Amino acid sequence: MATHLITGAGSGIGKAVADRLHARGDELVLLARDAARARQLTDRYPGSSALVGDLADPDRLSWAFSKQAIPERIDSLLHIAGIVDLGPVGELRPKTWHQQLNVNLIAPAEVTRLLLPTLRASHATVVFVNSGAGLAAHADWSAYAASKHGLKALADSLRAEEKENGIRVTSVYPGRTATPMQMKVRSQEGESYDAADWIDAESVATTIVMAVDLPRDAVVSDLTVRPGR
Repeated sequence: MATHLITGAGSGIGKAVADRLHARGDELVLLARDAARARQLTDRYPGSSALVGDLADPDRLSWAFSKQAIPERIDSLLHIAGIVDLGPVGELRPKTWHQQLNVNLIAPAEVTRLLLPTLRASHATVVFVNSGAGLAAHADWSAYAASKHGLKALADSLRAEEKENGIRVTSVYPGRTATPMQMKVRSQEGESYDAADWIDAESVATTIVMAVDLPRDAVVSDLTVRPGR
């Protein structure tokens, strides 16, 4: 039975992945922003445990983790949490930049750093759920795309640094996916939302689980998922 630490398990792609792994009997450790959210998640997934830490405040993650028991084994670390806020460069204030960089880039780097001894001992797989915006930036997407371009750099560097320690690193770049985040994006774009127009979160979950389950003699370094219709 494998142990997976998952961020963003509350909704969207993260929930789809957690559902899949829990259903097959794997052990889940769910990162939650506070104790109340932790209880909600562990109630949803009986037998799971939670680690409390606010990704929006990465400077305090080290302190938060020091007050809790870190799992002795982590077979996969799945960075799935993320936030988005669109707007042209001329209108984005520093607060908006900081919020997206903190959650989408700095917090994943810090969580990885704090768990690295365990990841090394476990020969873990680290999956960064990126975005098509991590490969190409478009108008009004500057802050989000910058955070995701940075996440690609983080994954590429980690892969090169930790290969000798047996850590596999995968970046997954989903296209637009039917999630609450996509609902927000469509609203900010002034457009309607129809889940049928986008990739199902279950389809993205399939690619993530595939990367985790891949035999140890191989690694998927980069995986792009696009709508099939």
